[in-house]
Order: sequence, then C-alpha cells, then structure tokens
Amino acid sequence: MSDIEELQRRITAAMDQVAFGLEKLGPAAVAGPDEDTQRQLEEERTANAQLQERVRALRTKSDSEIAALRAEVDEGQGRMATLDVELQRVRRANTQLSNACAELRAANTEGVGEPHLINKAMLAELEALRAARAADVAEASVILASLQPLVDAAAADTSTQEGA
Repeated sequence: MSDIEELQRRITAAMDQVAFGLEKLGPAAVAGPDEDTQRQLEEERTANAQLQERVRALRTKSDSEIAALRAEVDEGQGRMATLDVELQRVRRANTQLSNACAELRAANTEGVGEPHLINKAMLAELEALRAARAADVAEASVILASLQPLVDAAAADTSTQEGA
C-alpha cells in the first residue's frame, strides 16, 4: 500500500512540474503548431496517401501478372504432358511393330506365311502411324502455343506503329 502512495505522490509531483513548465512557456506554446507546419503536415499526409495508393495498385498489377504467368506455365506443362504421353504411345507402337515384323520375318524364313502374323503387323503399323500423328499434333500444339505470344507482340507493334 505504501508503494502505491509513493508512486501516486511521484506522479503528482511530475504533473506539477509539467504544469509549471507550461506556465513558463506561456500561451503560445500551448496553442499548438503554426499554420506553416500544419500545411506541411497535410502535404506529407497527402503524399503518403498517394504513395500508398500507388503501392496498392502496383501490388494488384503484380499479383494479376503473376496469376497470368502461372496460368501460362500450367497450360504449357499440360501441353508438354500431353506430348510426353503421345511420344510414349509412339514408342510402344514402334516396339509392337518391331516385334510383329520380327515374327513375320521369322515365319517367312521358315517358309510359313501366317495370315494372323501379317494382320498383327499391319495393326501394329496402323497403331504406330496413329500414335505418330497424335504426337505430331501435340508437338504442333506446343509450338503454336510458344509462337502465339510472339505473333501477338508483333501485331501490337504493327498497330502501334500505324497509329503513330
């Protein structure tokens, strides 16, 4: 309890000293900052608000650009995955074709021309051709997707030059 009374006495003494100091300074010191200081403070607040708005706009623009780039990367990865699947299909079809041709050669070497081996080889060849076609389409899709931004940029440059 005595600590509280001592602290209260010290706070009261400090406040008395502050009041005495303010009385010595006079009424001008208590009135507040002058108009020039107020004007400068308002200018700084305005500049600060403008800078915060610019930062907010730049952050929004940056976030949207990052999202667009991520979408492009995801799309490119999807195309590459499709191309990879099609190339694996080509490899499997070519392996089947090689095996069928080897069996057909072995049958011809023995002098036995078996129709089911010929059919099997033709089916393997057809599958290889289909797989190669699908791989070509996937590869062309990747190439076109890579070239599209360049075409768009060239078209934008051409329209900008025509407008100038």
